[in-house]
Amino acid sequence: MAKRTTEFDEAAQRAFGAENRARLLDLWFADRPAVELGHAWQEVYRLLLWVDATTGLAHCYESDKAQPGRPWYGRSLAFHVWLSDRFGVEPTELAEELDWMFRQAVRDLAARQRAGLSEKAQAQRAPYADRDLPEPGADPELAEIIEDELADWLREPPPEEVWTRVVTLVQAHLSQENKRRNLTGEGFEDVVVALVNRLGADSGVRARTQVRLGDLDGFYPTREGDKAKLIDLVVENDRTGDRALVTAKWSVRSDREEQFKSDFEAYTRLQSDNRPFGHVLVTNEFDPARLVRACESRTQNAPLFTHVVHVQPRGVLAAYRDAEGAIRHKTQRKVREYVEAGRLIGLDDWIAQLLD
Repeated sequence: MAKRTTEFDEAAQRAFGAENRARLLDLWFADRPAVELGHAWQEVYRLLLWVDATTGLAHCYESDKAQPGRPWYGRSLAFHVWLSDRFGVEPTELAEELDWMFRQAVRDLAARQRAGLSEKAQAQRAPYADRDLPEPGADPELAEIIEDELADWLREPPPEEVWTRVVTLVQAHLSQENKRRNLTGEGFEDVVVALVNRLGADSGVRARTQVRLGDLDGFYPTREGDKAKLIDLVVENDRTGDRALVTAKWSVRSDREEQFKSDFEAYTRLQSDNRPFGHVLVTNEFDPARLVRACESRTQNAPLFTHVVHVQPRGVLAAYRDAEGAIRHKTQRKVREYVEAGRLIGLDDWIAQLLD
């Protein structure tokens, strides 16, 4: 049975959808100095990285494996401290520097809720206009809990509309946490495109997201009845004619690793000319085994990816180091070798190569 779509669901889809993400990115960049090469990775983290509510630390691995006492808790601590130092804030203040897009989308959702009901819902309530009915989303118990906890710090109780606003924000935040996966997936593509386009504007470099393979020059058009093959990002250099087909994944799951190869096979099979193209992976994955596989994967006796790009590989290495500063695990040391050899590069280094 199909899931029913409520007004709240529709409001959430708009708040976290492509149109609003584009609006939020325009607001973000309009209110900041021009992005400088070397600092693009910080923009990604400020916009998308979040603090895990169960650990209080910047999220770099699956939450259940990063709980206190487990190995990734120590690595999360190391990454959190490293990132705090790079942002020039205390570890307790780092959360304020991160997660801007999600927090703004939640605020937009709460504002949509407060803006009122649809005409149909208003008509349904009209027969009871003389009664003091609760508004949708009203939660007197939650408001009472908050008020009781803050009573000693409040000179006087806030007006009712303030409590409504606070409760709506809390509800929107908690109920939409599951939207984060979509935001860090599709939003990651949006942010990378925005950064490439801003940094490459004077170099003839441009990026697009969700491009149909059949719409690109040099590839066969999609046949009628076939499902269109979508590419996460396409980066083209109008000056040199170079182009790259980019897979942008915030994290890399095992099923995605299989998809990488099948995608590349489709690209080569559907190519209608011999013009070369780059095949690039851009990710924020921290798992060492997955990063090593991405660097080592091969197809047709050549590397699967011409470039493997991490938002900030130095942050990955910081997470791997123990209390003595050593990287002891074999697979983690292999990641360090690929970073030092230039096989695993940072987002800013990749963009710099695009602009050469």
